[in-house]
Amino acid sequence: MKTTFLTLSLLGALGASVVAEDNWYQFRGPTGRGHSEATDVPVSWDESKIVWKTKLKGSGQSSPVTWGDQIFLTGASEDGTERTVMCLSAKDGSMIWSKSVPCDNPEEIHAMNSRATPSCVTDGEMVVAFFGPGGLHGFTVDGEKKWSVDLGEFPGGWGIAASPVLVDGKIIQNTDSMGESKLIALNIKDGSVIWGTPREAKPRGGWSTPILIELDGKQELVLNGEFGVRGYDPKSGKELWFCKGFNGRGAPVPDFADGKLYVVNGKPGDTYCVKPGGSGDVTDSHMLWHASRKGGRDLPSPVVVDGYLCISSMSGIFSCYDAETGKPLYAERLNEEKGVEVAAAPLVANGLVYLQTVQGGDVVVIRPGKELDIVAVNSLGDAAAGQIFRATLTPHRGNLLIRSGTVLYNVGK
Repeated sequence: MKTTFLTLSLLGALGASVVAEDNWYQFRGPTGRGHSEATDVPVSWDESKIVWKTKLKGSGQSSPVTWGDQIFLTGASEDGTERTVMCLSAKDGSMIWSKSVPCDNPEEIHAMNSRATPSCVTDGEMVVAFFGPGGLHGFTVDGEKKWSVDLGEFPGGWGIAASPVLVDGKIIQNTDSMGESKLIALNIKDGSVIWGTPREAKPRGGWSTPILIELDGKQELVLNGEFGVRGYDPKSGKELWFCKGFNGRGAPVPDFADGKLYVVNGKPGDTYCVKPGGSGDVTDSHMLWHASRKGGRDLPSPVVVDGYLCISSMSGIFSCYDAETGKPLYAERLNEEKGVEVAAAPLVANGLVYLQTVQGGDVVVIRPGKELDIVAVNSLGDAAAGQIFRATLTPHRGNLLIRSGTVLYNVGK
């Protein structure tokens, strides 16, 4: 059944409490791909379901990460000379602590970016925040600063967005920029460098975050980029393989399902499916299929749900493909009456895809299938009027944490 965007805007709250997701400890959760195992994620809500909201320090686009009752986010001053790491209480949104980090040489940023876009990562003892030319910083979860590392100037007019991720006690950071670029691993306890692998020069910006996958008992770090997608050995940092993309600006994080990677370019171009593994340039041998897509540029990452590959363009065109063959099933606007802009990567929970609009933070919930099926459209109402939402949604104990540039909302029970 096809349901229009507007007809569901006044639905009330639904919910079941079966599984709580306590530790969404890095960008897009434990897998790094936005797939939640929680079965109690809200499907429908309105302004009356806002449990609490908190004005944040500075502004930014980092997504909330959680460990137990602690929420970690970042913000930046308007001129970028001060960056802030914040720890909030999930119970009531109160500020537990905040720590400022100076930045003497703020980076230039695109109008759609911020100077606090990378999300934090935590292992329950340390929390790490990345601010591009403002450095990489490690704090205890109680707010005591333990270490800082200078990773360079990050030249170019785009800014940075890649979040640090946690792999076996190592912080992995993509430092792509229009200058010297590399993928680097550091010890989460003291910030000491474990390995660093050069990346191809001048790749525009460091926007994509690596994900860890496992295939046939072997782990690989997978990172999308300006020229295509690459696989790395997480222990040594050695580049294992490369598959060439179709256009560039590899911001969207690939998804991994049934032993295959699904990749989208940041600029217009085909979506494609890659079998990970191999050695060297595997474009001809490991690209299983590619298919055209509509909607122009993409920031949202692709997701695979129940055999369907789902992709939203920035312009709000939602495309669905058969994940096995790449056969296009449909490409339709999320709102037929007025355009919507989508920037944040989707959340997947209970077989549903959650997409948030930039203006006002409405969340469209879609059931993947052979035709567009919008299950719910949720609004924060007047509480979010005029605010911009580019952070991803974070499930937490039956609720959703929703971040605008300046405010964090807890929505649900």
